[in-house]
Amino acid sequence: MSEGGFSRRGVLQGAAAVGAALVVPVARGSVGGALAANAYISITAMGVELALPKTEMGQGVITSLSMLVAEELGVALNKVRVSIPDGDAPRFAPITQETGGSTSIREVYKPMRQAAARARVGLIEAAARQWGVPPGQCDLVDGMVVAGKRRLAMGDLIASAVLPREAPMRQNLRLIGRPTPRIDARPKITGAMQFGIDFRLPGMKVATLAQCPIYGGMLAGLDEKAALATPGVVKLVKGRDVVFVVADHYWAALQGYVAANVQWAPGPKTADQGAIVADLDAALAQPGHSAKAQGDLNAARGREFSATYHQPFLAHAAMEPLACTIHVTDGACEIWSGSQVPAQARADAAKALGLGEDKVTFHNFQMGGGFGRRLETDMVLRAVELGRAVPYPVKLVWSREEDVQHDMFRPAYADRISAVIDDKGRPIAWEHRIAGSSIMARLMGDGFKGVDGDAIEGAVEMPYAVAAHHVTFQQVESAVPTSWWRGVGGLRSCFVVESFIDELAHGAGADPLAYRLALMEDARSRAVLSRAAKEAGWGRALPSGQGMGMAVLKLWGTHIAAVVEAKVAEGQISAVRVTIAVDCGLAINPLGIEAQVESGVIFGLSAALYGEITMKDGAAQQSNYHDFRILRMNEAPRIATHIIASQADPGGMGEPPCAVVAPALANAVFAASGQRMRKLPLVV
Repeated sequence: MSEGGFSRRGVLQGAAAVGAALVVPVARGSVGGALAANAYISITAMGVELALPKTEMGQGVITSLSMLVAEELGVALNKVRVSIPDGDAPRFAPITQETGGSTSIREVYKPMRQAAARARVGLIEAAARQWGVPPGQCDLVDGMVVAGKRRLAMGDLIASAVLPREAPMRQNLRLIGRPTPRIDARPKITGAMQFGIDFRLPGMKVATLAQCPIYGGMLAGLDEKAALATPGVVKLVKGRDVVFVVADHYWAALQGYVAANVQWAPGPKTADQGAIVADLDAALAQPGHSAKAQGDLNAARGREFSATYHQPFLAHAAMEPLACTIHVTDGACEIWSGSQVPAQARADAAKALGLGEDKVTFHNFQMGGGFGRRLETDMVLRAVELGRAVPYPVKLVWSREEDVQHDMFRPAYADRISAVIDDKGRPIAWEHRIAGSSIMARLMGDGFKGVDGDAIEGAVEMPYAVAAHHVTFQQVESAVPTSWWRGVGGLRSCFVVESFIDELAHGAGADPLAYRLALMEDARSRAVLSRAAKEAGWGRALPSGQGMGMAVLKLWGTHIAAVVEAKVAEGQISAVRVTIAVDCGLAINPLGIEAQVESGVIFGLSAALYGEITMKDGAAQQSNYHDFRILRMNEAPRIATHIIASQADPGGMGEPPCAVVAPALANAVFAASGQRMRKLPLVV
C-alpha cells in the first residue's frame, strides 16, 4: 500500500498481502487419481500438472513458475505440463487471477514453492512408510522417491500420500538461479502457439467494430444496404456509439465497414490537447491531497529551485490487437480471449448478461502483449454487446486503428518539484506536486479519498534522503479514458525525480554519480547504481555530440539502475548503449531477467522517443505504428544486463527496466547537447 492512498495492487488483490502472508489451502490426499498440492499444482501418474495462476503475455512466467515447481518436486522442467485455466476467482483465492503490477513472481513465489515442498514431503513419507525407513533417508529425484537402491515412482504413491501442513523448501538449488531457455519458445517460433486472436469454432462468424471516434459522440447514420451488399457480410449490429460488421471472414467485415460509410455525431464531451495540458498546469497551483508529509518545508532555508515536467497520454499498442470470441446461448455464455484478469472478465460478462457467474465460462489464452491494456474488460463487454444479438459464435477483432484510437490510455501528467538547496548544493526540502487522471478513482468510486496510490509510486519512496519531503496528488479528468500502462506511477515518477536530481547535481557542479550516492541510504540502491556506472565506464571521454546519463529506481521489490549513452546529431536522438544493473532479489531465471530488461528498455525507449497520443476535436489523432512509433531494429541500442546476486525475496521485473530508462536517456541528452528535457517524448 502506497503512503497516503490506495494502490493498484491493493484494489486488484483486496486485502491479500504479497508473498509469505498468503495462505494456500492444504490438500490432504489424492482426489480423482491426482495428488493436489493446492489449487494449481497436482501430481498424476503421468507427471506434474501446473494450472498457471498467472497469465503468460510474453513475460516468461510459464518458465519461471514451472522452475519453482520442478525445483521442489525434483523433476526435469519438461515434466511439468502447464495449462492456462479458465477464469475462476474462487479456485485460486486468496491469490488473485490477474497479471499486472509486476506481482506474478512476488505473489506466487512462496506459496508455489511451499505447496510443491509439501507434496514432496508427503510423497517421501509415503514411500518411507512403505519401506519402513526414516524419511530423512529418502529424496525425490527425477520423479522417483529414492532411498539407496530402492525406487518408487511418484505416481505409485499418490493414493497413500498425505500432505503435511508445513514443509521446508529445498536449500540446495539445481534449477532456480540457472539461466533457462523459455519452455514456450518453440511453439511460438513455429506458430503452433494459439493466442486469443487465433481461436476458431465451427460455424463461427468474424466481426469488426467501429466506435465513435469522438468521446461522448454517437452513431448518426450509415449505409446499411451497401454494407450488406459486400460479399461475405452477413449482418450489421448497431449500438448507441458503435457499429459491428459481421461477416464470414475478417477482410469482408473490414470492407463492409468501408461500404457502410458510417457517420458520427459529436456529444457533449470533448477532448482537446491544449485544454488538457492547461488543466494539468492549473492543478499544480492547487494544494492537492497529501500523499506524504515528512518534515517542515517552511523551516528550510537556502536557495530555491523548481522545475515542471509534462508526460503525454500513451497507447498500449500490443502486437496482438484485441480479439474476443463469444457464444451467447439461452441462459449461458462461453468466451475465448486473452485477458490479464480472466476472473474479472467472467464476472463482468455475467453481470452484463444478467447471468450467474456459474453460467459464464471464460477460456483464457496467452497474449501477444498486454502491458496493462488487458487489465480492462471493455473488449469483453463489447463482445457481449455483439454476442447477445446473434445466434452463432462470433469472433470480434479490433483493427489496429480501433485498438489505438479507443485505447484506455496511460494518463497524461504534469509534475512540479520545488526544492530548497543547502550551501553544499544538496536538497533539504522537497515538494513534489502531481496532477493527472486517477485510475483508482474510476475503480473505487466513493471509496476514493483523493490520492491515487498508483500515481504517487516512486515519488513517496524515492531513493534519496531529504529531511522535509512532501508529495501531493491532484486529480484532473478529461473526456479521455485512462488505465494502467507498463510502469504506471513508477514510470512517471522516475522520469521526474531522476531528471530533477540530475539538474540539482549539475547545478551544484557535482558529478551526477557522486551526487546521487551522497544522498542515498539504501545499500542495494547504491550497489546497483555503482555497478551500472562501473560497467558503462562512467566518466570516460566520449565523441562530440554524445553523452551519458543515469537513473536509479527502487520499486516493485526491485532495485535497478540504468546508464544510457546517447547521441544527438542533426536534430535526432539515438540511444547507443544501455547498461542495466539490477538487484531483484533471488534471480529465479537469469535468462528471463535479461529478456525482461531488453524488452523493458526497448519499450521504454520507444515511449521516451516517440510515444505520444494527442487529442484534437474530441478524438485521438494517432492510429497505427506509423504515427505511434516503436523503436525499429536499426535504432535499438546495445543492451548489457548485470544481475547482482541476492538472497532477498524475488522482486518484480516486468516494469522496472521500462521505468528507469527514459530519465537516463533524457539526462544523457543533456550531457550530449546541453539541452534539458522536461517533456516527453524527447525532442531536440
